[in-house]
Amino acid sequence: MSTTPTPEAPLPVKKVNRIGLEMQPYRGGKTTLCAGCGHNAISERIIEAFYEMGIDPTQVIKLSGIGCSSKSPAYFLGGSHGFNTVHGRMPSVGTGAVLANRKLIAIGVSGDGDTGAIGIGQFVHLMRRNLPIIYIIEDNGCYGLTKGQFSPTADLGSKAKNGVANDLPPIDTCRLAIELGASFVARSFSGDKKQLLAILKAALAHKGTAMIDVLSPCVTFNDHEGSTKSYAYAKDHDEVMGEVSFVPFFEDISIEYEPGTTKAVDMHDGSKLYLKKVAADYNPTDKLTALRLLHETERRGEFATGVLYIESEFLQPERYPPMEISWAPKYPYVPSAPSAISELGTDVRALVRKRLTISPD
Repeated sequence: MSTTPTPEAPLPVKKVNRIGLEMQPYRGGKTTLCAGCGHNAISERIIEAFYEMGIDPTQVIKLSGIGCSSKSPAYFLGGSHGFNTVHGRMPSVGTGAVLANRKLIAIGVSGDGDTGAIGIGQFVHLMRRNLPIIYIIEDNGCYGLTKGQFSPTADLGSKAKNGVANDLPPIDTCRLAIELGASFVARSFSGDKKQLLAILKAALAHKGTAMIDVLSPCVTFNDHEGSTKSYAYAKDHDEVMGEVSFVPFFEDISIEYEPGTTKAVDMHDGSKLYLKKVAADYNPTDKLTALRLLHETERRGEFATGVLYIESEFLQPERYPPMEISWAPKYPYVPSAPSAISELGTDVRALVRKRLTISPD
């Protein structure tokens, strides 16, 4: 008696992105942060952003300083280059990395203590140089690794877990970045998956410094009643400027919107950033408008989230065209300082202001 063989079930089609990679190469190691930590949510959005944008993980360098936030790069893009610097020194190492290899995409992860205290001087100069780097501040208002002391971004009057109230005014890193010259400044909340993902994608399409402050509650030391960086407080006081949508250049997607309710911003690579339902008089390319918004929301005890500022002049490719340079150091050759300056030319400011392309000899 013959039997008919049962046909094998077809294997499921593997989901890949536009460069043929699955999600796994974009993941990193298992997190050792506290369960529920907002930093883990940020890492997940970074994984999704790089995957959906189709960026080769081997062409990325991850940078960080010291703190809970600076452990995060271990949890995403496991195949990327990485450098965990000393406390507050990530900006200078990032500067060297992007100047040494202009083809790498640089993403730095810092914290409110690593940036706002010991690293504030380095942060200031990175913002004014406007190098091509994504700078993420995972902001929980406290030092999570050393039992929850107030950080420089802790709000005046916010209470610690032991009941002590903060008596110092906070540093607003977004206001500081806008004033200093960062050409893309945004703020988001780790619990807002859709908004944060869109902002990260837009940052990847930007060619200058993209500074993103992400409110990321510390569930162990700063998630209690009286804290202005807790999940409950952030949700109740998050003033979302409007829906943020991002359409990458490689997707043929049209978005319908009513005239006057959406701001459309053309990104460097042809992608489009749509800021929906923003106030009629809000212009994300106007520095004074952005600063006024931050001042007003702070006075009300609220957080303005969304894309706060994009420098309009920096969006014009003709103002900052790629600079072709012919030198390409052959390692282990390391030129002396005088010869390096001679090879680079005298316009050092132009060198650090523009995204450069190296033409190999």
